Amino acid sequence: VDEIFCGAAPLSDEIYDAVNNRFGNRISIRNGYGMTELSIVTNVSRRFGWKAGTVGPIVPGNFCKIIEVESGRLLGPNETGEVCFKGDHVMLGYRDDPEATRQTIDSSGWLHTGDLGYYDTDQQLFVVGRLKELIKYKGFQIAPAEIENLLLSHGDVVDAAVVGKEDEVCGQIPVAFIVKRQGSCITAEELCKFVDERVSAQKKLRGGVRFIEAIPKNPAGKILRRELEKFFSKL
Repeated sequence: VDEIFCGAAPLSDEIYDAVNNRFGNRISIRNGYGMTELSIVTNVSRRFGWKAGTVGPIVPGNFCKIIEVESGRLLGPNETGEVCFKGDHVMLGYRDDPEATRQTIDSSGWLHTGDLGYYDTDQQLFVVGRLKELIKYKGFQIAPAEIENLLLSHGDVVDAAVVGKEDEVCGQIPVAFIVKRQGSCITAEELCKFVDERVSAQKKLRGGVRFIEAIPKNPAGKILRRELEKFFSKL
C-alpha cells in the first residue's frame, strides 16, 4: 500500500495519526472533497505534508469561491462562508427538476454546495459544516423530511424533527426529536424500531430519539434545526 484516499466524511487528526502510525509513516494519506453534482472530486489534499482538517487545493479545471451566506459577498482567506464551484465538471442539472436546479446552480453557473468552509493562504480548502438540511451518512444523503413524515404517521407522535449529529466514523447520524401525544407511554427504543423496520439501512435512527416539549420553529413553521443541534453540546 502506497496511498490511502479518504472521502465522504471528514478525516480527523486522530484517525490520520492512527493509520499513519500503523503503516510506520511510510505511506501517503490523502483527504478529498466532492459531490455527485460536481463529477465526484473537486479537491484532494497533497501527497505529503498533511495539514490538519484540510481537503486540499482544488484539482485542475475547477474554480472555487467562498461567499457570505446572507449577502452572497465574496469572502477572502480564512473567512467562513458557503463553498461554491464552477467549471466544466458541474452538472447540467437535476433530471426533470428545473426548480431544484435553479436552487443549486445560480445564473452565473456557480454551484452552491450547501457546505460551509474556508480556504487558507496556501489555497487549501477546509469544510467545517453544512447549510443544507441533508444528513450525510457515509456518503449517503438523507432527507430529514422522509423520516419525519414516517414518524408523524405513528399515533403517539404529535410532532417530529430529524437532524444530523456529527459522528467520527459515519460523518453524521440521524437523530429524532419527538413531541409525543399527551399520556403516551411510547419509548425511544420503540420509535427507533418503528423507523428502522421501515427504512433503508443508512436512514436508521442510529443517533436515537430525544423527547422534547416542542419543536422549535420560525413564524413560517419551518423547523429551526440549528436550535435542535445545540442539544448535542449539552449531552
